[in-house]
Amino acid sequence: MLPHAVARLRSACLAPGSTPQLIPRMDRNAPDDSPRKARCAGCRLPPSHCMCDLRPVLPTRAAVCLLMAEFEPLKPSNTGWLIADVVPDTMAFSWSRVAVDPALVALLADPQWQPYVVFPGEFAAPERVVTALRPGDGDTRRPLFILLDGTWSEARKIFRKSSYLNALPVLSLQPEQLSRYRLRRSTHGHHFCTSEVAALCLALAGDLHAAQTLEAYLDVFSNRYLQARQSVLPDPRDAAHQHLRALQA
Repeated sequence: MLPHAVARLRSACLAPGSTPQLIPRMDRNAPDDSPRKARCAGCRLPPSHCMCDLRPVLPTRAAVCLLMAEFEPLKPSNTGWLIADVVPDTMAFSWSRVAVDPALVALLADPQWQPYVVFPGEFAAPERVVTALRPGDGDTRRPLFILLDGTWSEARKIFRKSSYLNALPVLSLQPEQLSRYRLRRSTHGHHFCTSEVAALCLALAGDLHAAQTLEAYLDVFSNRYLQARQSVLPDPRDAAHQHLRALQA
């Protein structure tokens, strides 16, 4: 299987001369995420906890565009990678305050897409905020969900300083459940990881099976990630694995 968009972005970040201080900084901030540890190139987990054989790939009408903060493609705990695993039409770009990738500009201008910046509505002008897909999108343009992938402070910075997003509608999600993400700390249960946000967007677009599968895939990944950290072997018969397999059947 060819590398997806996030895997390609990760390779570009690791290319010689790309960001000289990147690896040492990661080691200081997140020892357990050190790229020096042996990890599977396909799922970023240790070989003993590899889940590549569980990867579900599902066609969807909606697409996802990830604007990724500087270090996100290199973090094994990043969940944008899971979105790209599941949703074939996932694009990924490194965010920069001073430069915009021409391919991103072309994507946002492509008439086949109706882009939505997914972000809390209280941070946008009221006239930009929507809580549902615009009427007619299901018959004409395909939804393109733009997700700001990083820490909460990084996502706010991307939202504020990306002028090329200012003309786009802001999709403000209204989830009822609390986040189940356990791999990074957040003081707010309503702060969702990128994969959870993508699942909510897919469900809103009518890609319900893909949304449910992505949620189940995140649960399995989270379990295996934490088990690897605790030196506990994964249990392929646990509830999370069974749920994912049922959705794949």
